[in-house]
Amino acid sequence: MTAPGEQASERDQLEAEWQRAFAWVEERLGGRITHFERQPRWRPAFYLDVQCGDETLPVYFRGDRGSADHGVYPLEHEFRILEVLATEGIPVPKLYGFCEDPRGIVMERCPGRANLATAESKEEERAVLDDFVDILARMHALDVSKFEAVGLERPKDAHSLGLGDFGRWEHAYRSHKLRPDPMIEFTIQWVKENTPTGRQKVAFLQGDTGQFLFEKGRVTTLIDLELAYLGDPLADLAGLFTRDLSEPLGDLRHALARYGEQSGEPVDPRVVMYHGVRFGICTPMSIAHLVAKPTPELDLIQYLAWYWVYGRTPLEWIALLTDVAVDPWTPPEPRPTWHSSGHDFLAGAIDAIPAEDTFARYQKDVAARSASYLRRAEDWGPELAAEDLAEAASILGSQPAGWQEADAALEERIAQGSGDRGLHEALLTFFHRRCQRNEWLLAPVLRELTDVRFQTPDLG
Repeated sequence: MTAPGEQASERDQLEAEWQRAFAWVEERLGGRITHFERQPRWRPAFYLDVQCGDETLPVYFRGDRGSADHGVYPLEHEFRILEVLATEGIPVPKLYGFCEDPRGIVMERCPGRANLATAESKEEERAVLDDFVDILARMHALDVSKFEAVGLERPKDAHSLGLGDFGRWEHAYRSHKLRPDPMIEFTIQWVKENTPTGRQKVAFLQGDTGQFLFEKGRVTTLIDLELAYLGDPLADLAGLFTRDLSEPLGDLRHALARYGEQSGEPVDPRVVMYHGVRFGICTPMSIAHLVAKPTPELDLIQYLAWYWVYGRTPLEWIALLTDVAVDPWTPPEPRPTWHSSGHDFLAGAIDAIPAEDTFARYQKDVAARSASYLRRAEDWGPELAAEDLAEAASILGSQPAGWQEADAALEERIAQGSGDRGLHEALLTFFHRRCQRNEWLLAPVLRELTDVRFQTPDLG
C-alpha cells in the first residue's frame, strides 16, 4: 500500500485539472482525500478515500470522456437520471455533486464488482441475472413523466418508438465522419427500413443494459446510465445480448422468460433482435472517427475490437432475420515481410519499459497490444486488403483503385439499392467477411472479445 507521504507527492504530480478536481471534492464533502487511484481505462476516473471526521467515505469521480466523447449525451444527462432513480427505489450510487471543472460526477463508490463472468458459481450467476432482470422490470414500470421533467424525450409514434434514440447516434456519427464507411451505412439503412410496428409501451431504459455491480448473489447498484432514454422496453432486453459479448451474463433466453413473468408483458424475440441490430451498430457509429484518426490517449486496439466485433454481430442478426446464409471466413497463411523483425523488436522494447503503478501498466499494455496488432498487419495486411478489394469489385462491377475508392462507391450503391434482395445478400456477406478479416488481424489481442457470438432468442 502506498504510504500517505508518497500519495501526497503523487498528488502534486497530477495534471492541474485533477488538482482542481480533488480540491473540489474535498471542499464539497468537507473532508480530506487520504488515498486515490486512477482507474486504468480510456475514460478519466478516480477511486478516492475521503476522510470526513471519524468516517472514511469511498468515492468515485467519473470524469467526462474528453476526446473520446461520442457526442450523444452530455454527462449532466446521467447525473439527472441518477437523481430521479434514487427517489424511485432503484439501486444507484449516492450522489455528492457535479464538478464543473474538470467535468465529472462525484458519487459513492458502491460495494461489489462488475462483470458477471466473475461470479463464483453458476448458481450465483443465475441469482444475480434474475435480480437484475427483476430490477429492470421495476424500472420499466416507473412513471416516465418524471424523466421527461429532467429532459428526456418521449417518442411520438410507433416509428420513433422503434428507432429510440438512434437519431442522436446518427447525428453524432455524421457530425464526426471522416471517411466513407459502407458497413455502417448498410446497417443504418436496414435499421431505418425495418422498424417494428404495433409497439406502444414507452418506458425508462438503461440504454446500455446489463451494467451493474454485484456481490453475494445480488445486484448492489446499477452503473453507467449515460445512455438512458425513453423507448421500447424490449430495447433494454436487446442490450443484454450486446453486453453479453464482452461480459457474459448467462442464459439470456432464461432472462427473456423471467422478464416476461415479472413484467407481465409479452416478449417478441424478433423485436428484441431488431433492437440488438440497432443498438449494436451504435458502437461502430460512435467510434468510427476515432479509429480513422486516433488521438494519442486512445486505447486504439480496444476501439478497433469494438468497431469490428460490434459491426459483425449486428450483421449476423440481420442475416438471421432476413434468411441470408453467412459463412465463416478462412484465413490465409502468414507471409512475413522484410519489416516483420522490426515489429518484433518494437514489442520487445515495449516489454522492457518499467511500469510502476496501475495506470502506467495500463498505458504499457495499450502500447504492447498495438505492437502485436501491427505485426499481424505487416504479415497478413496486404493479402487481406487485396482479397477485400477483389470482393468489392465483384459487387461494383468495376475495379476500384484502392479501398477508399471502393468504400465510396459502395456507399453510393447502398444509397441506390434499397429493396434489391440480391444486392442486400451480396453486401451483407461481403461486410461480414470484411469484419472477420479484421478480427483475424486483431486475434492475439482481442481478449474478452475473442470469437464472441451473439446469443440468439428463441424464434419458435
